[in-house]
Amino acid sequence: MLVGVGIVSVQLGAGLAGRLFSEVPPAAVTGLRLWTSAVMMAALGGRGLARTLRDVISRRRWQDAGVAVAFGITLAVMNFSIYQSFARIPLGIAVTVEFLGPLAVAVASSRHVIDLLWVGLAGLGVALLADGGTRVAGGTRVAGGTRLAGGAAPGSHGGPGLVVAGIAFALVAAAAWAAYIKLSASTGRRLSGSSGLVIAMIIAALVVTPPAVAAGHAALLRPGVLVAGAVIGLLSSVIPYRFELEALQRIPARVYGVWVSLAPAVAALIGLVLLSESLAAREWAAVCCVVVASAGTSRGAAASAQAPQA
Repeated sequence: MLVGVGIVSVQLGAGLAGRLFSEVPPAAVTGLRLWTSAVMMAALGGRGLARTLRDVISRRRWQDAGVAVAFGITLAVMNFSIYQSFARIPLGIAVTVEFLGPLAVAVASSRHVIDLLWVGLAGLGVALLADGGTRVAGGTRVAGGTRLAGGAAPGSHGGPGLVVAGIAFALVAAAAWAAYIKLSASTGRRLSGSSGLVIAMIIAALVVTPPAVAAGHAALLRPGVLVAGAVIGLLSSVIPYRFELEALQRIPARVYGVWVSLAPAVAALIGLVLLSESLAAREWAAVCCVVVASAGTSRGAAASAQAPQA
């Protein structure tokens, strides 16, 4: 239940962000999401955060602070890039491409020959997206089967390179997600509790503030936009992070990895319901390929990690 609610919460937040693009640009929505998430998470773990900051300063743990800063910059790049991708291509396709990041990390940490099969399956999914999802014909058809009002994705300005740019942003988000996985583990070892994540969230919010303010201007101060940003931050960060911690205390990591691999399919369904983004059969097949590959590599990586203990 915790994993399922967490997955739906993240993608529901992404869907609401896509709807908000019609009022404020994606960069501004990124800033709203990160700042509201940082404020809420700092409020929940205020004592631990203050204690960690005092310890870092008093003991001059600048290397630990540097890792947390790098973690925050990676978080900023990941969120900024995926929201730019959401504005140009369907939610389901963007999340599918983004999932190549954790898939690559899982394959790199595994020692099984069968992982070559999962890499090939993921490559097939990307090939299906590239073949059917990079064509914009007549200004009304985006990513194969998706029809969008006005000939462009929500918050976008149209153009022949719209889909290519969306996939490129999703690939940047995938690379940032891979770095996020490594840096989050390092930050967790260096800084106690969730304080490292809170510090990284604040750094990320600071990094995206200039482009967010430049893009959103006075629109960021509208009460309705602020409320929507708070809801997106709650759904996209606070709830899933908290539920993820709780779930990993109850189930093995490999099980969690298999279940969370359903995220691209959930994203496609959320995009269909909230944003009217329908995918072609080829694109659904691509989503399924990446879901299966992610689940397979999650099991393989977990088995490799447990082998020395066995």
